[in-house]
Amino acid sequence: FSSTLTQSKPKPKTIFSGIQPTGVPHLGNLLGALSNWVELQNNAAPSDTVIYSTVGYHAITMPQDPKVLREDRLNALACLLAVGIDPKRSILFLQDQSKLAVSRNANSEEEVSESLLNLGLFAYPVLQAADILLYKRPRATHVPVGEDQQQHLELSRDIAELYNRTHKSNIFPLPQHIITPAKRILSLRDPTQKMSKSAPNPKSRILITDEFSQIQAKIRSAVTDSAPSISYDPENRPGVANLLTILASCSGTSKSVPEIAQEYSSKNHAELKADVTEAVERLVGPIRENYRRIRNDEAWLREVSDDGIRRAREIAAQTMKQIKHQIGLGPL
Repeated sequence: FSSTLTQSKPKPKTIFSGIQPTGVPHLGNLLGALSNWVELQNNAAPSDTVIYSTVGYHAITMPQDPKVLREDRLNALACLLAVGIDPKRSILFLQDQSKLAVSRNANSEEEVSESLLNLGLFAYPVLQAADILLYKRPRATHVPVGEDQQQHLELSRDIAELYNRTHKSNIFPLPQHIITPAKRILSLRDPTQKMSKSAPNPKSRILITDEFSQIQAKIRSAVTDSAPSISYDPENRPGVANLLTILASCSGTSKSVPEIAQEYSSKNHAELKADVTEAVERLVGPIRENYRRIRNDEAWLREVSDDGIRRAREIAAQTMKQIKHQIGLGPL
């Protein structure tokens, strides 16, 4: 006597996320988001669709130097490839080369007047919602977010729900969040604030393209305190706690931050900073070399970009065709 258990297969899903092409990603971006993107890509089922983009329209909600932004868009693409995004497994594209040209039925991006982009100055969340809903495929988009970012998806869900209810359709499955473990990496100069690309002091952040000497100098100058010993106390000793968090995150250890702090209880700040420097270099060094190699091959980088744009436009076109037909704006 035998029995066969039939398990239902998980439904295919679309995973979507984007990053602004404003400056090189820093250690906080790597540990908080990009490493999770790579893991989601590598663990995705063959039937899943993984889409990552550099979100140029989000960037111009703040004043940008056009020449710098053009370079930053290529740099951001190279950074994503350097950390492990695989263009054969993921759709990697420049958002600003896909969305509006498709949505207005224009033949090229040049036909889209930049005056139409002013909405982004007032409604940044609308841009985010538009991306999430546009690349939905036939199934819901799954968006990786940290535990404190779930509210960012609410507008997307509200718009999808309102559209479906208004048009009595199921065209937009409600986007879902994927909670990803996010390491909160703080500024090296002001450990009460998150590490940021826009902070005025460049010593406050470690870029994924920094040389070893730069990493070493930034960590040596990191703010700590006057206590001689090492302990993990985020509230009263945020600088030391931040260094311990960076050490644990870059080492790939299964030990908790308090456990690592206990191991350093008899050591001083200089010894801790030396070990943090080595751990960061082990993580960032290979990424830095990948970035150099990729960025120097601009022809291949543009090929990757063109292929990603083509694949993203195909999805966007399908969505817009459905919507236009449903609201009465399809071909006569």
